[in-house]
Amino acid sequence: MQTVEFREKILPLSRKMMRFAERFLNNSDEAKDVVQDVFLKLWQKKDEFHKIENTEAFAMRMVHNRCLDIIRKQRIYTINNKMEKALENKECGDVDKFEWSDVAGQIKTLIMQLPEQQQTVILLHDIENYEYSEIAEITGMNENALRVNLSRARKKVKDELLEIYKNESDRSKATIGEIF
Repeated sequence: MQTVEFREKILPLSRKMMRFAERFLNNSDEAKDVVQDVFLKLWQKKDEFHKIENTEAFAMRMVHNRCLDIIRKQRIYTINNKMEKALENKECGDVDKFEWSDVAGQIKTLIMQLPEQQQTVILLHDIENYEYSEIAEITGMNENALRVNLSRARKKVKDELLEIYKNESDRSKATIGEIF
């Protein structure tokens, strides 16, 4: 693909890519960065475009994947914020704060071990507070499949967490119970 072809086929997609990224990330600055990154990657792959049937779908998938990468990086911060807010609303000592912090770390680790679809669904629903219809639009999954994946993801994280803390005190188990 030559420069002219790139300008004609890829650059006109910028508005569509931008709208999608903004809706996905809820942040126009990050969306601009995503679109710029995708354009750069597309330019680097311009010689391979003859292998791709639908360049628009390919570009939009790249935007989707890049947005997910950004959300994954932010999710750790979001979980920590939620834990901190929960601790602020409770009267607890240093031991409680340490237990909450430890549990939060374990949850992050367990979420990262989930299959990709379950990671995406639990991230978008439980961490980013997206509605099922919005997640369906973002991921291309139907709402029933989303609910099943979310349920399985939560169950797996909870079961693994309880397994980790099975020999711990009842207080640790109660802390896990408060989260789930």
